[in-house]
Amino acid sequence: MINKIGMIKINIHEAKTHLSRYLARLAKGESIVLCNRNVPIAEIRALPTRPLKRRPIGLAKGKLKVSRRFFEPLPPSLLDAFAGES
Repeated sequence: MINKIGMIKINIHEAKTHLSRYLARLAKGESIVLCNRNVPIAEIRALPTRPLKRRPIGLAKGKLKVSRRFFEPLPPSLLDAFAGES
């Protein structure tokens, strides 16, 4: 069943019975509202796809400057806070 905003609305039994069919529709970009006795309980959407190519190293070269202070040891009070001692 498709509701007014284009989402598929199905009950749990229908989802279990035809899971592969609904997974194919999710892969195409549709969303599913999963219901328990016609009461909506969850929305199922496909995860975003990952890019096929690896990102090249150095995309932000020259756009970021790390100060020398970044590499200095942290103050004892901050180290104590991380250790849960403050």
